[in-house]
Amino acid sequence: MAVPQKPTFNRPPGAGGPFRPGGNKPNRGNFRGRLPQKEAEHRINHHIRVPQVRLVGDNVEVGIYSTQEALKIAQQQELDLVEISPTADPPVCKIIDYNKFLYDKKKKEKEMKAKSKATEIKEIRFTPNTDDHDFDFKAKHAEGFLKEGNKVKAYVQFKGRAIQFQDRGQLLLLKFAERLAEFGTLESMPKLEGRRMLAMIAPKGAKKSK
Repeated sequence: MAVPQKPTFNRPPGAGGPFRPGGNKPNRGNFRGRLPQKEAEHRINHHIRVPQVRLVGDNVEVGIYSTQEALKIAQQQELDLVEISPTADPPVCKIIDYNKFLYDKKKKEKEMKAKSKATEIKEIRFTPNTDDHDFDFKAKHAEGFLKEGNKVKAYVQFKGRAIQFQDRGQLLLLKFAERLAEFGTLESMPKLEGRRMLAMIAPKGAKKSK
C-alpha cells in the first residue's frame, strides 16, 4: 500500500509577513499576518531585484549591502526588507515589520484627517438679564469649545421691549469675550442682527474670518 505524500505548500510570490527561513514558523506578534492582497505600496523582500541597497535604520549598521545580504539580515530579525526610496542610487531600504508599518501609517492618516475636519460653530445664548452664575456656566462651556478648536457664536436674544437694552447686550458680549481672551479672539465688535446681538469668538491661532 502506497504511503500518502504530505502536501507541500509553496509561498506565493509577494506574500507578506516577516521573512522567515523555511516559511513554516508560526506567526508571532500582532502584525505577523500576510500582507494585503492588493498591490503593495513598496517593493519588499524578493521583489527588490537590484543587486545592492543602502540599509538605514536603528536596527542595522548603516551602509551599502548586497540585496541578498540585506535579505539575510531581515530574515535573521524576522522582519521585512522594505524599499523606501527606490530612485536613490542604490535604492534605500529599511528592515521593518511591513504590516505594522502600514497599520501605523493608516492610523496616522486617520488622525490627521480628524484634526483637519471643518471647524464647528458652537452657539451660546444670553438674555440682557443673564445673571453671574449663568454667565460663568456658559463661559466654561465656551472655553471647552475653543480648546477643541471650535468657534463660539455668542448672542444676546432680545424679546419684546428688551430690544431697548442693546447697550446692556453689547457690554455683556464684550465681557464674555474678555473672559475668554486666554483661549479665543473676538473677530469683530458685537453687532445687531434682527433681535439678536452677535459676537463671534475664534480659537487662538485660527485664521480670522473675512
